[in-house]
Amino acid sequence: MINNKLLNPQSIVVVGASNDVQKPGGKVLKNLLASNFKGRVYAVNPKEDEVQGIKCHHKVEDLPETDCAILAIAAKYCPATVDVLALQKHTGGFIILSAGFGEENEVGAAYEKHIVDTINSVGGSLIGPNCTGFLNTNYCGAFDAPIPTLDEHGVDFITGSGATAVFIKEYGISNGLTFNSVWAVGNSAQLGIEDVLEHLDTSFDPVHSSRVIMLYMEKISNPQKLLKHARSLINKGCRIAAIKSGGSAAGSRAASSHTGALATNDAAVDALFRKAGIVRCQNREELTTVCAIFMHPEVKGKNMAVITHAGGPAVMLTDVLSNNGMDVPHIEGPKAEALLGKLFGGSSVGNPIDFLATGTAEQLGYIIDACEHDFDNIDCMCVIFGSPGLFPNWEVYKVLDEKMKTCKKPIFPILPSIINVKEEIADFINNKHRINFPEECVFGNALCKVYNTPKPQPENVVMPAIDVERIRKTVDRCQDGYMEIADYNELLDAAGIARKRSVEVDKKEDALQFAKEVGCGKDTPLVMKVVGPLHKSDVGGVTLNVKDLDTVSKEFDRLMAIKDTYAVEMYPMLDGTDVYIGAIKDEKFGHQIFFGLGGIFIEVLKDVQSALAPISADEAKDMLKKLRGYKILQGVRGQDPVNIDLYADQIARVSALVMAAPEIAEMDLNPLLGNPKAVVAVDARIRLQK
Repeated sequence: MINNKLLNPQSIVVVGASNDVQKPGGKVLKNLLASNFKGRVYAVNPKEDEVQGIKCHHKVEDLPETDCAILAIAAKYCPATVDVLALQKHTGGFIILSAGFGEENEVGAAYEKHIVDTINSVGGSLIGPNCTGFLNTNYCGAFDAPIPTLDEHGVDFITGSGATAVFIKEYGISNGLTFNSVWAVGNSAQLGIEDVLEHLDTSFDPVHSSRVIMLYMEKISNPQKLLKHARSLINKGCRIAAIKSGGSAAGSRAASSHTGALATNDAAVDALFRKAGIVRCQNREELTTVCAIFMHPEVKGKNMAVITHAGGPAVMLTDVLSNNGMDVPHIEGPKAEALLGKLFGGSSVGNPIDFLATGTAEQLGYIIDACEHDFDNIDCMCVIFGSPGLFPNWEVYKVLDEKMKTCKKPIFPILPSIINVKEEIADFINNKHRINFPEECVFGNALCKVYNTPKPQPENVVMPAIDVERIRKTVDRCQDGYMEIADYNELLDAAGIARKRSVEVDKKEDALQFAKEVGCGKDTPLVMKVVGPLHKSDVGGVTLNVKDLDTVSKEFDRLMAIKDTYAVEMYPMLDGTDVYIGAIKDEKFGHQIFFGLGGIFIEVLKDVQSALAPISADEAKDMLKKLRGYKILQGVRGQDPVNIDLYADQIARVSALVMAAPEIAEMDLNPLLGNPKAVVAVDARIRLQK
C-alpha cells in the first residue's frame, strides 16, 4: 500500500503553498526546498503567481502530472482536490496536513472516507490527514521543526501524534540521535502505525535499512499485525522501542471475575510488547534514551564496568544497575593491580573504576584497554566524564571516540557537563557523530529495560495435546453465560487440566451419601461450598475441614440458606499453595492468560504475569520466575514447593483450551493447589460468549 511515489517522488506539489512560513503551507514548502529533494517542485495558490521563488499555479487542474501532493488547505476543499490529482494528474503519494476530518465531526469523517476511497482506487498512499507530515532521506514533506539530521542508519520514527513527535525529536537531537525517517500518521485514515511497520518489514534491506525503530502510539488498531511485523523485524536484527500512552483509564471493567479485574488494556499492551520483543517506554526521555542505546553495539551480558572521575554519579548508576537485574562486578587480581599502577594515587579499580577528578585522557585509554582485554567478567563499559570547569575535555573525548571505534565491547559515554564543556560535547556529537547520555540514572534505567526485555516469542508455539473434538462438542451444546459445573469440568478434562473430584448436591441425603462414600473423617476431611453466589468466601459460603456426618448435615442446611444458593459442592480437602490461572478475551488482542499467586491474595497482591495466547510451557516457566512471590512457589519456612513444571503445563493447557474454544470470554481457575506432586484446580468459572 506504500508506494514509491510517496517514498521517492520525482515531482511534488504543495497545494496551499504560502509565502508566510508561519503557516503550514509556507513552512512545508520552505522545508521541502531546504531538503535533499532533487525533483520538480510545484505550488498551488489561487492568490499568488510566485511562492518562495517557485512559479505558482492558481488551481490543481493547471498542474502537469505530479507524483506526490502535500495538501495544506481547508478540509472541505480536499476531496475535490484529491479527485483531480489522483484521477487526472496520476498522483500516487498524498500527505494531507489539514485538520477538520474524522477527528472533528461526521462531515469531516465523510470527507476522509471520500479521500481514502479515491486514493485506494488508484493504488495510492496517504499520510494523514491532520498530521505534521512525512520525511525521509529523499525529501522533507513536513511542516514542523526541528528537521533532524537524516542518515539511512538513523532511527525510523513512527508516531500517532505530530506535536509529541516534535518534543521527542528535540530531546533526541540535542543528545546526538539521528533519524532515517519520520512518519506522523495523524488520523491514520489509510496508513496507520501497523501499516508503516509492515512496510519496513516487507521492504527490509539488511544493508541499507535502519535497524532502530521508535514508536509513539495512543491506540493499537491491529495488535496481531503489530505483533507479526515487529517480531519479524526484530528477528531480522532490528530493535524497537515504543510508548503506548492512554492505558491508565481503567481499561479494566467492572469485574465479574478476578481475571476481569486484572485485564486492563495496559496489561494487554504489556503482554503484546513482551511477546513481540518491543522495549516499552513510559516517557519521551526514556524512549529516546533506549533508542540511543540501540544505536550502539548490542550488550551481550549483564556486567558493566563503570569508569568515572566523579564518585557520586558512579554510585548512583551502580545502584540503578544492581537494583534492576544488571551487575557491576568486582574487579581484582594481578591485572587490576597493574592497571592501578598506571593511575594517580587514591584511584580505585574495584569497579566502579574511579581515576579521580585529575584523571587524564591517557589514563582513560589504559582503563578502557584493560576492560576490553584483561577483565573477562566485563561485558560493556560506560564512561562518566564531565568537568568542574577547571580544564577542557577535548583530549578525553577524542580518546573516548577512538576507543569506541576499536573496542568490541560496547562503550556508552555519559558526559554530564553540558555547560562547562558544551563546546567539547557539541564537537563529540556533531563532528564525531556520537550520542551523549547526559544523566547516568536515566541511562541506567533505560539500559536495564533493554537488557530485561525478552527476545520475541516464536511464531509457532508447541502446544500440549488436548481433545479438541470433545471441547467443541461441549461448547457447541452450551448456552452463553457461566457454564454449569458438569459442563466446565468436561472442558477441563478434555484439556488435560487437573481438577478436584467433586459432587454437586441439592439434597441432604445425597450430601451424607457422598461423605460416607469417600470416608469422611479425621484423615479425609471435606470441603463444602455454595453453588450460585459469585464470591463464595464473602458470603460465608465455604466450610473447610468437615470431619464427621453431623457437621455435614448442619453445614448443608446453613449453606443452602445463603441467598442465591441452589446447591452445595463437596470434595475431599486438598493441600498446597494457592496459585491461579485465568483467561480473558479481548476483541483486538485475542485471549490473554494470567497466572500467579492465587486464593484471596490475588485481590490484595495482584502478583500475576500475563501473556497473549498461545503461550508455551517454557514461556510460562520463564515468566513465573518474574513473580515477586516466586520464592513462595519454591517453598519457604518448611512449606512444600509448587511443582513449577506441572504449573507451567497447566498454564499452557489453559492457553490451548481458549485457542480451541474462542467462545470462552472469561475463565478463572482460582485457586489451584500446588504441591511437589500435583497442581489441581479447586474452583473454576468459565463464561461463554458465542
